[in-house]
Amino acid sequence: MNTTTPFSLRLSWAQGLFERGDHVAAATALADLVDEVESSRTAEAADEGVLHSVTDLRLMLARAYFQSAQLGRAEATLNEVIEQSPTDSYAHLLLGRTLQRAGRHAEAARPLALAEILGDYERPEAYGTTATGPTALADTAEPV
Repeated sequence: MNTTTPFSLRLSWAQGLFERGDHVAAATALADLVDEVESSRTAEAADEGVLHSVTDLRLMLARAYFQSAQLGRAEATLNEVIEQSPTDSYAHLLLGRTLQRAGRHAEAARPLALAEILGDYERPEAYGTTATGPTALADTAEPV
């Protein structure tokens, strides 16, 4: 862990790695940042602002894990994000996509449904959602 370089520079570097497509290196850098923030947190510093930034870092870390096919790590990180922020629709969506990518389609149904409800994300039809359910009927019905 490199603590001599300011946190913001290391975060920018990790984001740059992610944007350039080096997801494995980005995941390593982001994991170090998350560990550093977690280890430096104290009981009095655990206010909402710090919690939010840790959640954002974890979400970015989960994205890096997902993109680099580290699906077990992505799932574990997303479960932590959802525990801290249960209404984060994007976290539910990414968890569902992670489970789908791991071939666990039945388990993916719940987080994908939550993402759809919480964040107006649509479940992809390619993964077992059909347009014949009650939602499809409501979409085709005339407005009242």
